[in-house]
Amino acid sequence: MIRTRFAPSPTGSLHLGHAWSAIVAHDLARARGGEFLLRIEDIDPGRSRPDLVQEFRDDLAWLGLSSDGEPLVQSSRLATYAAAGERLKEMGLLFPCRCTRAEIAAAAVRQGPDGPIYPGTCRGRDVDPSGAAWRLDMVAASARAGPLTWHDERAGRQTATPEIFGDVVLLRKEAPASYHLAATIDDAASGVTLVTRGTDLFAATHVHRLLQALLGLPVPVWHHHLLILGAGGRKLSKTRDAPSLSARRRAGEDGLELAEALREGRLPAGLCFGESLERTA
Repeated sequence: MIRTRFAPSPTGSLHLGHAWSAIVAHDLARARGGEFLLRIEDIDPGRSRPDLVQEFRDDLAWLGLSSDGEPLVQSSRLATYAAAGERLKEMGLLFPCRCTRAEIAAAAVRQGPDGPIYPGTCRGRDVDPSGAAWRLDMVAASARAGPLTWHDERAGRQTATPEIFGDVVLLRKEAPASYHLAATIDDAASGVTLVTRGTDLFAATHVHRLLQALLGLPVPVWHHHLLILGAGGRKLSKTRDAPSLSARRRAGEDGLELAEALREGRLPAGLCFGESLERTA
């Protein structure tokens, strides 16, 4: 049975871009007789707002989207992420790093999907692990996993190239786990068979496929949909004053009509569907 998910972070209200992502995941599941799940990605304690969870559920209902079962809440699964991190440490694939972003940017010689690629400063060194971030030794991890592929419903078969990210952080100083680690583990735990998300996260799938191989997790199919873009080809953002769904709802707008307009490709003036010109992931 197909199972998809919509996984917002409660760091701000949902906007039109979130509505589109939820609609795509919901409609793919329903069209194939499957399930549509809701996941709350709230592992950033400094930015997450618990009060937004009910707002998200109200927004989905307003759009006519019903999720199956109770939402998976990432903040309730911290021990699971820590256990996965310990497994990777036991494999000798993680190393502690105390470099700051400024130090990495100054020393980096290449750019990756997330920005400057970590130059390996702490790899192989004796670094105090207390309060450090833990990075994946990408060369060692890729060698252990061997050649990998994954399939996207829109882009077809892909050869996994996680090395484009360099030694990614999996366990953070300020949050219990990175997006890469938590999302990969939770998709497997929820039995997600079709990971539906925007093309801005296409490149992240290379890392997720590697983590699935290392941790012995099932491999889903992916569906990376086009984004709703605003001025200058930029994806809509909570920080760029994209009108919130909750504000539209409170103003009396018809959510069902809005959802149908999105399905038909009818967007407000100044917006379009496309792939973001910004960095991914």
